[in-house]
Amino acid sequence: MGAGPIEGLAGVLIWTEADRFPAMAGFYRDTLGLAPRSAKSDFINFDWSGVRLSVGVHDRVCGASREALRIMINLTVGDIRAVHERLTRAGVIFSRAPAQEDWGGWVATFADPDGNILQLMQLPT
Repeated sequence: MGAGPIEGLAGVLIWTEADRFPAMAGFYRDTLGLAPRSAKSDFINFDWSGVRLSVGVHDRVCGASREALRIMINLTVGDIRAVHERLTRAGVIFSRAPAQEDWGGWVATFADPDGNILQLMQLPT
């Protein structure tokens, strides 16, 4: 294409309601063990070399996700079995245990407190 091509993904923002924000922020920060780049009372942001995952309060979002499969966030890990075991001990319920895909990588699927679907993804070596 011509001028102004899309150059990459800057990040993903997950909206939630104010009453649900503490549980959502705690899940990503404490349960998943992600280190915040910044945190406020209504917004938390995580960063991996410029790609950001954020959770924030939006006044037009109400309750849990009604269509959780519309988007799936893949979190890369080096050892999917070890991370799966740690998260299971922390109370995360997986809808799919670690399994190898036809393309050589491994995935395991679970949801956050709002019902948004996430996957651990171990890329093939």
